[in-house]
Amino acid sequence: MPNKITLDDLSKRLAQAVPSGLSSLGGEIEKNFRAVLQGAFEKMNLVSREEFDVQRSVLAKTREKLEKLEARVAELEQRILSK
Repeated sequence: MPNKITLDDLSKRLAQAVPSGLSSLGGEIEKNFRAVLQGAFEKMNLVSREEFDVQRSVLAKTREKLEKLEARVAELEQRILSK
C-alpha cells in the first residue's frame, strides 16, 4: 500500500526542494505551495477514501440486485415462451 502523503507533507517537501538562496522564505514558500496545491486538488473534485469505499459498496449491492433482476426477467421470459 502506498504511503499516505498529506497536503502539509507535500508542501513541506516542495519548500525543502527550493534552492538554498531562497531558504529565508521557507515558511512563506511552504504556505504558498500549500495554497496552490489545495486549489488544484479542489478543482480535481477528489473524494476521500471513505466516500470512495461507501460508493463501491453501494455499487456492489446495486450490481447484485441487477443480476438477480436479470435472472428473474429471464425466468419470466422462459415461462411466457414455454406456454
